[in-house]
Amino acid sequence: MPAPDLSLETTVGPLTLKNPFLLASGPPTASGEQIRHAFRLGWAGAVTKTIVPDTMEIQEVSPRFAAWKDENSGLLGFENIELLSRKDESYWTGEIAATRKEYPDRVLVASIMASPDPKEWQELACTVQDAGADAIELNVSCPHGMPERGVGAAIGQHADLVREVTRAVRQVATVPMVVKLTPNVTEIVPVAQAAVDGGADILSAINTVQCLMGVDLDTLEPHPSVAGSSTYGGYSGPAVKPIGLRMIVQIARELPIPLMGIGGISRWQDAAEYIAAGASAVQVCTAVMWEGAGIVRGMNAGLSAYLAQKHFMDVAALKGRALPRIGTHTSLSRNDYRFATRRFPERCTSCGRCVTACRDGGYHAISIADRHVAIDTDRCDGCSLCSHVCPEGVIVMLPGS
Repeated sequence: MPAPDLSLETTVGPLTLKNPFLLASGPPTASGEQIRHAFRLGWAGAVTKTIVPDTMEIQEVSPRFAAWKDENSGLLGFENIELLSRKDESYWTGEIAATRKEYPDRVLVASIMASPDPKEWQELACTVQDAGADAIELNVSCPHGMPERGVGAAIGQHADLVREVTRAVRQVATVPMVVKLTPNVTEIVPVAQAAVDGGADILSAINTVQCLMGVDLDTLEPHPSVAGSSTYGGYSGPAVKPIGLRMIVQIARELPIPLMGIGGISRWQDAAEYIAAGASAVQVCTAVMWEGAGIVRGMNAGLSAYLAQKHFMDVAALKGRALPRIGTHTSLSRNDYRFATRRFPERCTSCGRCVTACRDGGYHAISIADRHVAIDTDRCDGCSLCSHVCPEGVIVMLPGS
């Protein structure tokens, strides 16, 4: 049970959140009604679906989504080619004001995108902050559709353009400013630095990873198929978490700026990993689309219980705890070797997967005879492949004697 005085309240730069969970900009925040529903369920904040000037036409295609699922229909990866909000500025100014009035203790962030003209960004920023937004998130990272128009990731992939847009909005912004970064770059730190130089208060990372989900081998149509054709989309879901974590760590190690982690967060454990990697809060989108906004209840409960178990009094005590352990390959120990050990032989079903893996991808250290697996310690190189392919968790990696 959580400690009675344990709080999930966290600060992200100038923002204070009741817990570290926000809805990310996307389909779950496409309307004020959806955002208020999420607040009722316990989300501490939300980032609106990206608002654009009324002069920017947004016309969607159908269908817009594709999914990579496991054999039980569990989500592994998700692609979307959906664009930005189709609702006009007047709708959003009204909904921002109404939501702020009903939920003054929640954080409402307005995501905005405009043409490459900095003045358009400034005008839109003033519109949403005057409506009552607690913060502004600059979407310079959308990987599909918008880059063809010279915006989204077309800006976010160039440090000088990110600096220019951020600086322009900084000149008029009276509320905290978040810059949402794209992972579709060779190095994220220079772009993050440019956002900081432009005056960002907070960085959020990452937006979706540009991808092509697949091809239907019966029709030879790519997914998602729009009248038989498709385009590159934004990849999200559990499979992108390692990419998001890597980039949060890279930024956290180099820049003293508050971070919001995004990418593959569907359980409290994912959020805890991002916080341990240096984020102060997290944003969630795809998991809400797949399982509903009610997942925040389990996330809050699970994170509370974990913090209590670890004797952390708050979220800040977990923040960045993993950072000192992440460095270069050269710095890793060459002295602490682990070797494959049959720790739980009673679980073994003699499936032979470890034997095949070690033979074809390892060091011929594992054999099977009379339905018993044997490990040749002289051949074992400690790579750990067998421990990962074993479906029953029989093999673990332990220090050598």
